[in-house]
Amino acid sequence: MQFGIFTVGDVTTDPTTGHTPDDTERTRAILTIAKHADQAGLDVFAQGEHHNPPFVVSSPTTLLGYLAGVTENIVLSTATTLITTNDPVKIAEDYAMLQVISNGRMDLMMGRGNTGPVYPWFGKDIRAGIPLALENYALLRRLWEEEVVDWEGKFRTPLQGFTATPRPLDGVPPFVWHGSIRSPQIAEQAAYYGDGFFHNNIFWPIQHTEQMVSLYRSRFEHYGHGHADQAIVGLGGQFFARKNSQDAWNEFRPYFDNAPVYGHGPSMEDFTEQTPLTVGSPQQIIDRYATMRDHVGDYQRQLFLIDHAGLPLKTVLEQIDILAEEIVPALREINESKRPAGVPSNPPSHAERVAVAQAAGSVGEGHVAGEDRWTGSTAEDDRTPAAAGVGAHTGAAFGL
Repeated sequence: MQFGIFTVGDVTTDPTTGHTPDDTERTRAILTIAKHADQAGLDVFAQGEHHNPPFVVSSPTTLLGYLAGVTENIVLSTATTLITTNDPVKIAEDYAMLQVISNGRMDLMMGRGNTGPVYPWFGKDIRAGIPLALENYALLRRLWEEEVVDWEGKFRTPLQGFTATPRPLDGVPPFVWHGSIRSPQIAEQAAYYGDGFFHNNIFWPIQHTEQMVSLYRSRFEHYGHGHADQAIVGLGGQFFARKNSQDAWNEFRPYFDNAPVYGHGPSMEDFTEQTPLTVGSPQQIIDRYATMRDHVGDYQRQLFLIDHAGLPLKTVLEQIDILAEEIVPALREINESKRPAGVPSNPPSHAERVAVAQAAGSVGEGHVAGEDRWTGSTAEDDRTPAAAGVGAHTGAAFGL
């Protein structure tokens, strides 16, 4: 099972000192955090994408490309790649380049983002968020899997004889997660393609997460990718740990109370009770997160948000050490001891995906044949997600 951290790159005043980092200081701190996570032995570092203050990282591929050259083992990912407002042609080329630079040590998470004004900034209509996500991703897959693409859709100019460059590493595109907090259509999209589904449940009760993951698993099996328990699932989380639980509460409280998202809202006591945020000793974090599989089944990736709300860099690095040295070994042992045979421990690596593609005879010279290797689609389901009814049966499943 993979364990790691993600950051949204917020620039927030430290409420205990009054210090506000500028964009340069915050960006360089993120680089330090990622390198430290690699050195500590964590499995994944994921970076979000935002185009508005107080967030600083508008170009994840630039940051991750640099990290590919200065880290050794950690998987480099995005916590959000905006599939709605980014051009899928640019996504195809940027992330194929990152895949080549990192030698396949990367993946990415598609998402619609949580900032409404970003849509008109990039010439899009937020009311078309779901259709944009579906159409743009369908095109993105073709750009990676077909060397020459002729295409026409609703939201961008047509393509004629277009080849995205560079081609994916070894002819196999990066592994894709679809991230969503509340949209069943995105869980359906992930299932349709046989991709991973990441539920960033940091603001939601576990019952909602359980419902979303259950939908994804059932639809994953429906589309013929394997049994429901073999679907690739990731979860978000938050913690703050000190050796003594009360010390953790006392130290973290001013950061929680002034956080840009949930500050001045629910009390920390209520928030920790109703969401996955856990503040306390390492054993308390272990005990809390060991129960996640009871709700969502055996899953493959757990990421934690630990550098938000103005926490100083020194504190964040200390939290990484606690996570790597005390929390992850225990959680890994607990989860793997209970995992049934035949259920993947990790998302598929680049090498594993290449082996599958080679066995299927679907790797070409620098490109991937257009046939979908992963879906195993029947004639009935060999359509776009929109044509297959994304939204219709998901709405019924959720009583919407």
